Amino acid sequence: MAHPVLSPDQVAVITGGASGIGFAAARKFASLGMKVCIADLGADCLAAAEAELVSASKGGAANIMTMAVDVSRAEEVSKLEAAVRGRFGGTDLLMNNAGIQPGSAMFGPAENWQRILAVNLWGVIYGSQIFAPRMIERGRPGLIINTGSKQGITTPPGDPAYNVSKAGVKAFTEALQHELRNVKGSLITAHLLIPGFVFTGLTAKGRTEKPAGAWTGEQTVDFMIERLEAGDFYILCPDNDVPRRLDERRILWAAGDIVENRPPLSRWHPDYAEAFAKFVTES
Repeated sequence: MAHPVLSPDQVAVITGGASGIGFAAARKFASLGMKVCIADLGADCLAAAEAELVSASKGGAANIMTMAVDVSRAEEVSKLEAAVRGRFGGTDLLMNNAGIQPGSAMFGPAENWQRILAVNLWGVIYGSQIFAPRMIERGRPGLIINTGSKQGITTPPGDPAYNVSKAGVKAFTEALQHELRNVKGSLITAHLLIPGFVFTGLTAKGRTEKPAGAWTGEQTVDFMIERLEAGDFYILCPDNDVPRRLDERRILWAAGDIVENRPPLSRWHPDYAEAFAKFVTES
């Protein structure tokens, strides 16, 4: 059964919406007849995305809006919310999707950590805190979708700042959903999108062709919509390489580090390699 928000004339706002998963979502929403605003950085990127969205939209240019926004700045997110309200009357679906992954090192420059956390975590916090009260006031069903990552759950070694930011998004979105379901009169629900391996500009790393193991942004968005309609909070996406069962075993093992008092990140510890391999194959 279609979610009531995913229908004509509902208003969707997507940060990081000019490329990757965000753009795939914007294009899908536009094709459903929704009014769509994408927020991103880069005039050329926004202009190219706008042209494609206008072509995909059932309402044409009247239903498409773009805005240059740095989501790490609360004042810019506030201007975005006000601009969407002025143009379309309010927001029914907010997708806090903007994210960066330039790479990080544990003892790397503080500026790199600050920028990653500012965009990936504070962008989600600002977006939710600024948009949600107005969405609740509308008195109609609404969705807040925050883009997390499996790296925020299993926290593999190699990019600690990104992991910290996405672990924060998970914890924040869980708290947000708890808050929303306890606000009298609220018809807004929050959801955590947990993509698999998706071929985007963020993950391409110089490749021009999609690896066989990756999903496209469109596949990810189709799966997201399917699970939104099913009412899922955790939208754990598989891909062509990792099925859901393997994700589940990896997540359970990560939680087991605490319960079993193993060393942190024991999945990558040589003393636990055999035990982890056995655990993955168990039913």
